[in-house]
Amino acid sequence: MSISVNDSNNISLGTWLQSGSPVVAEIMANAGFEWVAADLEHAAIDWGMFSHFVRAVSRHGAKPYARVAENSVMAIRKALDCGALGIIVPLVNNAQDAKKAVSAAKYPPEGIRGFAFCQANEWGDQFDQYVALANDEVRLLVMVESKEAVEHIDEILSVKGVDGVFIGPYDLSGSYGIIGQTSHPSIVQAKEKVVSACKKHGKTAGQHIVLPTKENIKEAIEMGYSFMALGMDTVFISNSARNILSSVEGE
Repeated sequence: MSISVNDSNNISLGTWLQSGSPVVAEIMANAGFEWVAADLEHAAIDWGMFSHFVRAVSRHGAKPYARVAENSVMAIRKALDCGALGIIVPLVNNAQDAKKAVSAAKYPPEGIRGFAFCQANEWGDQFDQYVALANDEVRLLVMVESKEAVEHIDEILSVKGVDGVFIGPYDLSGSYGIIGQTSHPSIVQAKEKVVSACKKHGKTAGQHIVLPTKENIKEAIEMGYSFMALGMDTVFISNSARNILSSVEGE
């Protein structure tokens, strides 16, 4: 069994699932994304759907990730027990929040994750192998989506067990009082501070590029981001539908 994660120096390109559809997730995994993250915070995805999502994504060699609904023991534990190979934790504003997330994600003695026969260890068939690897190889990223988190970024990244951060650009803009203005100088400066801190601490810098283009992906890589969610299923479907209708109407 292997649940390895990538070296943080490599560029890792994934995408985002809002619909909750395992079929859509499987299609995106088959398209070649390295990982697919299910949004358990904002989307109507229940645990049964997430369990099927893990199977669908894993079938094509992609890694199933979960942006959990909250920074809590049960939210993180259930996603991991379903087989998530990466956890993205929202609303981490300081070192205490980061330690809470790490504790929930790690088996003792590093944390308080509970042991069980579950989907992640093939219902107990690979229990020993999974437990031996999970603490080191399941990836944990914490979200930087507030002004407070930016101000405490060094202490957050100093927490052992935090593999990196994932910037939520829209929530971050809201925290600065400039909702949706993700290219505003204040947001650009905040993101630069976060990326710089990641480099200093040797941690992964990630962000969600909701409307990806060749240009903004290249720009993000040049800025130092190595972990990026490109678009999301609902945007892909909407844009494709509108584009094809536009092309027909233009005839």
